[in-house]
Amino acid sequence: MQQIEAVQRLHLWLETGEGMLLGLGRIQLLELVEELGSLNKAASAMGMSYRAAWGRMKQTETVIGAPLVERSGPKKGFRLTPLGHEIVDQFRTWHKDVEDFALARARELFSWNTSPFVETPSRHGSRG
Repeated sequence: MQQIEAVQRLHLWLETGEGMLLGLGRIQLLELVEELGSLNKAASAMGMSYRAAWGRMKQTETVIGAPLVERSGPKKGFRLTPLGHEIVDQFRTWHKDVEDFALARARELFSWNTSPFVETPSRHGSRG
Protein backbone atom coordinates (compact mmCIF):
# COMPACT_ATOMS: atom_id res chain seq x y z
CA MET A 1 0.00 0.00 0.00
CA GLN A 2 1.25 3.50 -0.80
CA GLN A 3 2.12 6.00 1.92
CA ILE A 4 -0.94 8.13 2.70
CA GLU A 5 -0.85 11.45 4.55
CA ALA A 6 -4.36 12.20 5.81
CA VAL A 7 -5.62 15.32 7.56
CA GLN A 8 -8.51 14.94 9.96
CA ARG A 9 -11.43 17.32 9.41
CA LEU A 10 -14.48 17.31 11.65
CA HIS A 11 -17.61 19.39 11.32
CA LEU A 12 -19.19 19.72 14.75
CA TRP A 13 -22.17 21.78 15.70
CA LEU A 14 -24.97 21.91 18.23
CA GLU A 15 -28.58 22.46 17.29
CA THR A 16 -31.95 22.45 18.98
CA GLY A 17 -35.52 22.10 17.74
CA GLU A 18 -35.39 25.87 17.23
CA GLY A 19 -32.44 25.60 14.85
CA MET A 20 -28.68 26.03 14.82
CA LEU A 21 -27.20 26.80 18.20
CA LEU A 22 -23.43 26.83 17.63
CA GLY A 23 -20.94 25.70 15.07
CA LEU A 24 -17.34 26.51 14.31
CA GLY A 25 -18.35 29.28 11.91
CA ARG A 26 -20.37 31.07 14.56
CA ILE A 27 -17.54 30.74 17.04
CA GLN A 28 -15.12 32.16 14.47
CA LEU A 29 -17.57 35.02 13.87
CA LEU A 30 -17.70 35.76 17.60
CA GLU A 31 -13.91 35.66 17.85
CA LEU A 32 -13.58 38.06 14.93
CA VAL A 33 -16.15 40.44 16.42
CA GLU A 34 -14.04 40.57 19.57
CA GLU A 35 -10.80 40.96 17.59
CA LEU A 36 -12.05 43.55 15.08
CA GLY A 37 -14.68 45.31 17.22
CA SER A 38 -17.15 45.19 14.36
CA LEU A 39 -19.74 42.70 13.17
CA ASN A 40 -19.47 44.13 9.67
CA LYS A 41 -15.67 43.65 9.57
CA ALA A 42 -16.01 40.16 11.07
CA ALA A 43 -18.59 39.21 8.44
CA SER A 44 -16.40 40.59 5.66
CA ALA A 45 -13.37 38.66 6.95
CA MET A 46 -15.44 35.48 6.74
CA GLY A 47 -16.73 36.24 3.26
CA MET A 48 -20.36 36.74 4.28
CA SER A 49 -22.73 39.67 4.24
CA TYR A 50 -23.46 41.73 7.33
CA ARG A 51 -27.09 40.61 7.07
CA ALA A 52 -26.11 36.92 7.09
CA ALA A 53 -23.79 37.43 10.06
CA TRP A 54 -26.43 39.42 11.95
CA GLY A 55 -29.05 36.74 11.23
CA ARG A 56 -26.80 33.93 12.48
CA MET A 57 -25.90 35.88 15.60
CA LYS A 58 -29.53 36.72 16.37
CA GLN A 59 -30.64 33.11 15.78
CA THR A 60 -28.04 31.83 18.25
CA GLU A 61 -28.91 34.52 20.80
CA THR A 62 -32.61 33.65 20.46
CA VAL A 63 -31.96 29.95 21.06
CA ILE A 64 -29.65 30.69 24.02
CA GLY A 65 -31.98 33.36 25.38
CA ALA A 66 -29.27 35.93 26.07
CA PRO A 67 -27.03 38.31 24.09
CA LEU A 68 -23.53 37.19 23.05
CA VAL A 69 -22.48 40.57 21.64
CA GLU A 70 -23.13 44.11 22.79
CA ARG A 71 -22.56 47.56 21.38
CA SER A 72 -19.41 49.27 22.57
CA GLY A 73 -17.65 52.57 22.22
CA PRO A 74 -18.66 55.83 20.61
CA LYS A 75 -18.53 54.39 17.08
CA LYS A 76 -21.15 51.78 17.96
CA GLY A 77 -18.85 48.82 17.49
CA PHE A 78 -19.42 45.43 19.05
CA ARG A 79 -17.72 43.30 21.67
CA LEU A 80 -18.55 39.99 23.29
CA THR A 81 -20.61 39.87 26.45
CA PRO A 82 -19.24 37.83 29.35
CA LEU A 83 -21.57 35.02 28.20
CA GLY A 84 -20.19 35.37 24.67
CA HIS A 85 -16.65 34.85 25.99
CA GLU A 86 -17.80 31.87 28.06
CA ILE A 87 -19.57 30.23 25.11
CA VAL A 88 -16.51 30.69 22.86
CA ASP A 89 -14.23 29.15 25.49
CA GLN A 90 -16.59 26.24 26.15
CA PHE A 91 -17.08 25.47 22.46
CA ARG A 92 -13.35 25.63 21.74
CA THR A 93 -12.64 23.28 24.67
CA TRP A 94 -15.33 20.81 23.54
CA HIS A 95 -14.20 20.99 19.90
CA LYS A 96 -10.56 20.34 20.84
CA ASP A 97 -11.49 17.44 23.13
CA VAL A 98 -13.53 15.77 20.37
CA GLU A 99 -10.82 16.38 17.76
CA ASP A 100 -8.10 14.99 20.04
CA PHE A 101 -10.13 11.84 20.71
CA ALA A 102 -10.97 11.38 17.02
CA LEU A 103 -7.34 11.85 16.00
CA ALA A 104 -6.09 9.32 18.53
CA ARG A 105 -8.73 6.83 17.40
CA ALA A 106 -7.93 7.35 13.70
CA ARG A 107 -4.27 6.70 14.42
CA GLU A 108 -5.22 3.47 16.23
CA LEU A 109 -7.47 2.20 13.43
CA PHE A 110 -5.79 3.25 10.18
CA SER A 111 -2.39 2.29 8.88
CA TRP A 112 -1.65 5.70 7.39
CA ASN A 113 -0.38 8.87 9.03
CA THR A 114 -3.23 11.11 10.18
CA SER A 115 -2.54 14.69 11.20
CA PRO A 116 -4.79 17.27 12.82
CA PHE A 117 -6.26 20.06 10.72
CA VAL A 118 -4.60 23.38 11.54
CA GLU A 119 -6.94 26.35 11.38
CA THR A 120 -5.41 29.47 9.85
CA PRO A 121 -6.83 33.00 9.67
CA SER A 122 -7.34 32.68 5.91
CA ARG A 123 -9.63 29.70 6.50
CA HIS A 124 -12.38 31.66 8.28
CA GLY A 125 -14.83 30.69 5.55
CA SER A 126 -16.73 28.16 7.67
CA ARG A 127 -20.41 29.06 8.00
CA GLY A 128 -21.72 27.10 11.02
